[in-house]
Amino acid sequence: MRYIILAAAMSISAISGTASAQTVVRKALAHESPDMKETVIVGQDTVPLVIPERNLGRYDRGLFNYLFIPRGKWGFGLTASYGELNTEDVQVLSILSDIDFNGKLYSIKPFISYFFSNNQSIGIRFNYTRGKGDLGKLAMDFDDDLNFSIRDVSYYTQSYSTSLFYRNYIGLNKSKRFGIFNEVDLTVGSGSSRFKRIYDEKPKDTRTTITTASLNFSPGVCIFIQEYVAFNVSFGVFGLNIRREHQVTDQVDEGSRFTSGANFRFNIFNINFGMMVVI
Repeated sequence: MRYIILAAAMSISAISGTASAQTVVRKALAHESPDMKETVIVGQDTVPLVIPERNLGRYDRGLFNYLFIPRGKWGFGLTASYGELNTEDVQVLSILSDIDFNGKLYSIKPFISYFFSNNQSIGIRFNYTRGKGDLGKLAMDFDDDLNFSIRDVSYYTQSYSTSLFYRNYIGLNKSKRFGIFNEVDLTVGSGSSRFKRIYDEKPKDTRTTITTASLNFSPGVCIFIQEYVAFNVSFGVFGLNIRREHQVTDQVDEGSRFTSGANFRFNIFNINFGMMVVI
């Protein structure tokens, strides 16, 4: 029966010439698929299980976007990340020796979002990031004539930012438990850092104020572990950013710098784990 429908669709397309064979086949298979006709009750409304989408000339792979989170829902969540590194008298090959380093970096990102359409939401997120690193000693020895050491270096940074984001979810099956999403966010923020070290046997203290703006694209995975509670993981893969810095060293020397750039790669330091409650 399936082959008869496909053949008939192709014949109609060849005769009429007003629609492509791909579009007619899509419609024929849609009438054949039971999921396209199935509906679910959300609140007091009856909505289709498969979200209808326009093809817009793209190649049809026969994949459906199942209803994952219906419109009218609110999402509240928290995303966090934490990293820590400690070394003491570590040696790397024969070049780096006596590495004594202690550092940590963490971020907390609460957010709220509203689903203005099925599987689509907009929201706002607040970000706080703080990091600290202390390098007690680092010795480098290339040969008898080229060797040096660094000691008593410390770095501290913290930043605040606000993000407006849009998420488009894709339900993978009709159980409404597994889904993937793509997130686009616009972030503006500010922060400060402090860099202390020994230079020419004298202590140096550099303080920096930072202003940033960025546009980021982050795909991710969302899994409902309970009816209203979901766990999600997102990965930073692409972004545009601008950054302005103003530095003061020992309250005397001043300098400023403006930079911009783009990232087109998977960032292992931008993996975020979070929880979301949908009501």
